[in-house]
Amino acid sequence: MKRNFLIVTVVLLLFSCSDSYNVKELGYTDNLTVIKRSEWGWLPLEKSKKESDITNITVHHGGEIFGEEKDPVTAIRNLQKWSRREKEWIDIPYHFMIDLKGKIYEGRPINYSGDTNTEYDPTGHALVEVMGNYEIQELNDSQKQSMIKLLVFLKEEFNVPLEKIKTHKDYSSKTVCPGRNIYKYFEDGSLLKEVNNLSSEIKTEK
Repeated sequence: MKRNFLIVTVVLLLFSCSDSYNVKELGYTDNLTVIKRSEWGWLPLEKSKKESDITNITVHHGGEIFGEEKDPVTAIRNLQKWSRREKEWIDIPYHFMIDLKGKIYEGRPINYSGDTNTEYDPTGHALVEVMGNYEIQELNDSQKQSMIKLLVFLKEEFNVPLEKIKTHKDYSSKTVCPGRNIYKYFEDGSLLKEVNNLSSEIKTEK
């Protein structure tokens, strides 16, 4: 009887530990539709790391061609499994992912810094990934508008200055991420101008 009680206690402790990690949930604005973790089948954290506050926003791309025939939810679930099993990260490296239709998906909880295969330290960075390879693929208008809305939301939510919205390439000499067909909009300043304009409009409406 005592042995059975001990086994049950250990099992309960294991399950309670796996569910005890803090996951910060965000409340999104009316103009921003985000597919939440619970909607695409996210698996709860099995381990944790030190939490951090957001001070920067950084844009990435996946680096692999992503075609119309691929299912984004399947790809995200596979990325989660790969990230945990092969890389031994706590979760998907990105906090948000944008698919070919401009749909935005929650990834790693925002209170845990992301991960990268290059030398920069992403602590404090909200990582936004556009699914695909933008050295080759072109960013379509739906993706671009979703990115702008998401960047504005994160900028306002975490009081991130416009000059701290950058790309992976700006922090690492070892990557072309997020690809030239996204980077060109940062290089010419046009994307941040749109972010700033939308941000100003929202503030005026308030």
